[in-house]
Amino acid sequence: MMYDIFIMTMKNLTENAPFSLGNGYNEADRLALTAVRMLAVDMVEKAKSGHPGMPLGAAPMAYVLWTQFLKHNPKDPGWINRDRFILSAGHGSALIYALLHLAGYDLSIDELKNFRQWGSKTPGHPEAGHVPGIECTTGPLGQGFAMGVGMALAQEKLSRAFDREAFPVMEHFTYGIVSDGDLMEGVASEAASLAAHNKLGRLIYLYDDNKISIEGSTSITFTEDVERRFAAYGWHTQRVSDGNDLAAIEAAITTAQRVTDKPSLILVRTHIGFGSPKQDTKEVHGEPLGADAMKATRESFDWPHGPFQVPDAALNPWRQCLERNARYQQDWKTLWNNYCEKFPQDGAELIRRLKGVLPTGWDKDIPAFTKDAPGSATRESSGVIMNAISKYVPELVGGSADLAPSTKTWLKDRKEANLNFGVREFAMGAAVNGMAMHGGFIPYGSTFLVFSDYMRGAIRLAALQKAHSLFIFTHDSIALGEDGPTHQPIEHIASLRAIPGLVVLRPADANETAAAWRVAMTLKRPVAFALTRQKVAVLDDATGKIAQGAAKGAYILQDSDSPAEIVLIATGSEVHTALEACKILTAGGRHARVVSMPSWELFSEQPASYQDTVLPPTLKRRLSIEAGSTMGWHRWVGSEGDTIGIDHFGASAPAGVLLEKYGFSAEHIAQRALKLLNR
Repeated sequence: MMYDIFIMTMKNLTENAPFSLGNGYNEADRLALTAVRMLAVDMVEKAKSGHPGMPLGAAPMAYVLWTQFLKHNPKDPGWINRDRFILSAGHGSALIYALLHLAGYDLSIDELKNFRQWGSKTPGHPEAGHVPGIECTTGPLGQGFAMGVGMALAQEKLSRAFDREAFPVMEHFTYGIVSDGDLMEGVASEAASLAAHNKLGRLIYLYDDNKISIEGSTSITFTEDVERRFAAYGWHTQRVSDGNDLAAIEAAITTAQRVTDKPSLILVRTHIGFGSPKQDTKEVHGEPLGADAMKATRESFDWPHGPFQVPDAALNPWRQCLERNARYQQDWKTLWNNYCEKFPQDGAELIRRLKGVLPTGWDKDIPAFTKDAPGSATRESSGVIMNAISKYVPELVGGSADLAPSTKTWLKDRKEANLNFGVREFAMGAAVNGMAMHGGFIPYGSTFLVFSDYMRGAIRLAALQKAHSLFIFTHDSIALGEDGPTHQPIEHIASLRAIPGLVVLRPADANETAAAWRVAMTLKRPVAFALTRQKVAVLDDATGKIAQGAAKGAYILQDSDSPAEIVLIATGSEVHTALEACKILTAGGRHARVVSMPSWELFSEQPASYQDTVLPPTLKRRLSIEAGSTMGWHRWVGSEGDTIGIDHFGASAPAGVLLEKYGFSAEHIAQRALKLLNR
């Protein structure tokens, strides 16, 4: 009886036309739009899992964007000048899968039916790499918003570098649909401020303003004036009062496109779960509609077709869109060919960068550091090295969270490559990911290692989507000194190593730092550097052993003349202390091997034969030395080994005092080694 009343009410509303599609839209558009809605809820219903409410409410704005504005070609999804679309509200993934299918991407009905199931191309939240058309991985709210800022930054920088008068070869837009939850997240605030400061006029977001969150009405948590908030940041803002008014949405996007000096936010008042009996309730946010409600929803949209059935009439606008976008791309190809004829070097360079191919000789000016060179902090060595690389690799761009003088990440001869992220660590990390996913750049962001906590979500997402993002962390231990425990990282390296797919590099000296940079530039996945504040001596690499070994993650830095009794395994600045401890042991008639292990991840990827050469299974007396958490080190030292680390917070004192007090002296390490040998 309840659903009968609902159907009658919906029919009355339709007859009174309060949800008119607007001028210029017709029955074909209604069918094509309804196909988006019904495919989305069919996916959720079949999976018995997902979020039907957002697709039902936001489908109209998505339909207008995809059919009237978004320049892309499903037959050539890698087209370099395509517009980028981000569903920041990734929980509404059924919406983008429906769009991709209808738009002509390689996403079959069978894949829609396999929504959220093992091995499908339609996971619960959009994941880059699963199907063409997903530009980046979203779901953790706010990060899609921030990655879009990075994509818009990438477009703006490529346009400045390559566009010529009458040849706008890199003029595309970044669009996104964002939710209440996105805008509640702090990273969105950081990123919104950054976007406005950089005047990213080709960034346009549609805000799905449906007033409902998982716990209920947003009135319980989110009562700010979003429009005034974004206007205060410096965004261009508009309101669309009826989220079903396609003409009004179209007009708003058209206006936004004309604003060239500000990013745009279009606030679209929608109704979550529109057309279903659960409309405007929290129940429609994150659970299937159920059989009865599905039947009622179909009737409310006058959709007599069964699950996953789309009539030809509903496909016609999508086919027209496909043809129109093919023409767009063809027009661009003509422009591109003329561009390459007139500017052949620029054309070749842009293609090289977008393909991710490093230029020949990119590393030829990386200096070789000799043992008699004065010691330097690895942050300083890193700064020298990245500047040497930057001369030949214009795609290397980035900046810091207001710490470039300390992190040594300023590119001196390429001011245009330097980004000022401000004290916005999370947005910096997400924007770096967005630039990496856009293509054409190897981006980096830097801050102190302890502040990696503020951007951990972005680091994790970089790993999940295999973004070639570089995270440069300095001040990597208690040797930071007087700033005290708030600034001294303890658990941070261990926590970064816990992220699957992230390569952590903690080099011991300038030569290992050079090797780390060679790895980072060529690895095609995210890398995190951990670099010292304090000076460290240059290790002797006359034979090239360090360069080769560091690239493998671990190597024998020093071995005993006689068969080793114990292995000292160290990273970063502690390698030098391990070498001193080895001298003490040798003087006492004991035989020790020193292994430098700048990267657990790289060493883990080496063949077992190499690993056994460095850490022989029969050599069970092993002692790890690292000025941080000991968590995870038993993997390498084994049940008969031991660890020297710090499993507590530090203190404010000069670096030398702290290292001595916490057991990082050669004498203490030698004593611990002897104790281990005498068990």
